[in-house]
Amino acid sequence: MGDLIERFPLFPLGLVLLPSEMVPLHIFEDRYRTMIDECLDQGTAFGIVWLSDAGLKEVGCTAEIARLIERLEDGRMNILVQGAQPFRLLRRIEDLPYPAGDIELVDEQPAEPPADIEAAARERYADLVERATDSRPEEGDLAELDAYGMAASIDFEAGPKQELLELRSEDERLRKLTELLTTTMKRLDYAERAQELSRSNGKVRR
Repeated sequence: MGDLIERFPLFPLGLVLLPSEMVPLHIFEDRYRTMIDECLDQGTAFGIVWLSDAGLKEVGCTAEIARLIERLEDGRMNILVQGAQPFRLLRRIEDLPYPAGDIELVDEQPAEPPADIEAAARERYADLVERATDSRPEEGDLAELDAYGMAASIDFEAGPKQELLELRSEDERLRKLTELLTTTMKRLDYAERAQELSRSNGKVRR
C-alpha cells in the first residue's frame, strides 16, 4: 500500500500526464489560479486526472510545477509541469475552493522486465523516432529511457496513455508500449501508401 495524502489538489483535464512527461498548462479559471498560487507558494504538487467522456478516472499522476512561464496582468498563468508519480483517487473533497481529494500513491511492482522485452520496446521506439526525425537515438540515450520516458515523447491519444499509467509493472508497460509503437508504425505505413495512391490518381506504379 502506498502513502496516503489527504486533501490533495486536483486538476481534472482532458489529457493524461505520465511520469517524467513535461506539459504546458494555461491557467485561467479562478479556482485553479488559487490552487496553482498555493502550490507555488508552498512548493507542492497537484494531481492531474483525465476527465474522459466516460467521467473522471480513478488513476492520475502528480504534477510538479517545473516553471512559471508567465503571469498575465489579469491573473492568468502559463506554467510548465512535469509528471512525477501515479496515484489512485480514493475520495473527492468538496470543501476547498478548488477540486481536491484523498489519494494513495501507487506502489510499483518490483520485478525487473526481461531483457528481450526491454530491447524490443527500445528498438520499436528508435524506429519511430528515426522515421519522424530522420535521426536515430543513440544507444546510451535509449538505455536511460523507461516505458514512461519513451511514451512521454510520443503523441499518443489519452486512452492508451491512461492504460500505461494504470499498469503497475515495467514489464507490462514495455509490452503495451511495444504494441502501441507497432500500431503507430503500421498507421504511418498506411498513410504513406494512401498518399502515394492519391498522388498517382489511384494507380499503383510498377
